[in-house]
Amino acid sequence: MADSSLPSPAATASTHSPAQPSGGAVSVLDLAPVLPVVVVDDAEDAVPLARALVAGGLPAIEVTLRTAAAPEAIRAIGAAVPGAVVGAGTVLGSEHVDVAVDAGARFLVSPGWTDALLSAMRASGLPCLPGVSTASEVVALLERGVREMKFFPAQAAGGTAYLRSLYGPLPQVRFCPTGGIGPANAPEYLALPNVGCVGGSWMVPGDAVAARDWGRVERLAREAAALGDTVPSSTVPSSTAPSSTAPSGTGPSSTAPVFAPSVKPSGGTCR
Repeated sequence: MADSSLPSPAATASTHSPAQPSGGAVSVLDLAPVLPVVVVDDAEDAVPLARALVAGGLPAIEVTLRTAAAPEAIRAIGAAVPGAVVGAGTVLGSEHVDVAVDAGARFLVSPGWTDALLSAMRASGLPCLPGVSTASEVVALLERGVREMKFFPAQAAGGTAYLRSLYGPLPQVRFCPTGGIGPANAPEYLALPNVGCVGGSWMVPGDAVAARDWGRVERLAREAAALGDTVPSSTVPSSTAPSSTAPSGTGPSSTAPVFAPSVKPSGGTCR
């Protein structure tokens, strides 16, 4: 069985996190109820942006490989924001995998998958979330030992009704739905038993980033992190309360937990 877990940090920031798997590992899906999907145009913005997200309670950050600044942004966040678990998104081929690994990404996310892409992601040694939008794609990944996936584009592909229907025959699969999700409908997704977290970009609006309004980003991130509190308790196993704080610096002040920069993925493939 493939493994996509990160070693367990001292604490997690998520109120939506299921109990940690055996062996002290924690899935990318369990770090917070929301995975910010970030497009960085200027690498200078990467560190203060990440600090704001972490301060708001969202430690996992997906930096999409859609801009030339993305690799440097991933590298900078990894070096300067110990509270962040930064990954690479929009991974489309082995070249992107190589770029992400070289930049220090700690997990990989793709909008879809092929055998070649899955092989490259697994060979990287990083946790990964290959994208699916149909039951056949889910079953094909199950045949390859993958149980955690990105569901994209979530709203266009059937939304919560589709995911609820998948749970009956495929309860062993967990998803990170992304695409068309915002604060209004995120709780509906998070309430589903086969959803670990949701992905979105509403907490990093373009005008706030352009204005470098990191206080607004932190506030929106805090509101997004609190969405896990709206999930019925029957669907959410207990989680560990945060016990450590991010370091002080030029970015927003934080009470979010610190994830040691030395933490590396365990096992190295998609679970």
